[in-house]
Amino acid sequence: MDQIYLEYTFNVSPIDPGNDILIAELGYAGFESFVENEEGLIAYIQKEEWHKNVLNDIQILTNENFDISFEYKEIEQQNWNAEWEKNFHPIEVDGMCTVRAPFHEVPNTKYDIIIEPKMSFGTGHHETTHMMIQFLLKEDLKDKKVLDMGCGTGVLAILAEKEGAKAIDAIDIDNWCFVNSIENTERNNCSNITVLEGDASLLKNKNYDVIIANINRNILLNDIPTYIKCLNEGGTLLLSGFYKEDIPQIREKCEEFSLKFIENLEKNHWVAVKFLN
Repeated sequence: MDQIYLEYTFNVSPIDPGNDILIAELGYAGFESFVENEEGLIAYIQKEEWHKNVLNDIQILTNENFDISFEYKEIEQQNWNAEWEKNFHPIEVDGMCTVRAPFHEVPNTKYDIIIEPKMSFGTGHHETTHMMIQFLLKEDLKDKKVLDMGCGTGVLAILAEKEGAKAIDAIDIDNWCFVNSIENTERNNCSNITVLEGDASLLKNKNYDVIIANINRNILLNDIPTYIKCLNEGGTLLLSGFYKEDIPQIREKCEEFSLKFIENLEKNHWVAVKFLN
């Protein structure tokens, strides 16, 4: 049985930074996938997660600095698949990694990742995924144990295997992401990735050399202590899913556990940060 979603179409003015703020607030409210366009964005939420007051806490909708209108409709899964095929274009990161769909032309890059994202977050088009790919391209992952927390489509875990990681756990709390990550790891002929459905409670007695977590700020702040317990000495923690103004809170939490801040990347108000244990 196909999962039923509600599709919200938002017209946003000004788009920058309206879209970024709206996406962040909708994410907290349970929306799980977004497609940006010239008028604003399209957002998707599972019908079973929806309720009539779902937008009550979306503060930007009542902010006088923005003009936002919307409409919504119910869609079925097969309609989404046709929609993303129409709008999904391959992306290239730093001339080294391409993220594409099966029907796109084979690229001339070192790493070629093929995904069908369906409703999952993480095509590489969003700034946070793009920056995490940039970080991973600079990491030496050969024979490393890696955790991809909040894996979405599994794209970061797949890249980690292509870079030589010997064992990767890819975890997401959303069932659709869990299933989609399994499909995408198989599509890329990965053999070192274990996909798990759940949250940070699955990390008991685990240990990793590199931990990737591209989630939202509140979940990160809650789960960073758990990540650090799993991070080997000298290990790397890569975090994204939040804004530049959130860095002090994230940094304070990590430095509370003696992690060393190395650098951050920034793209359209979003950031990714690197820490060493």
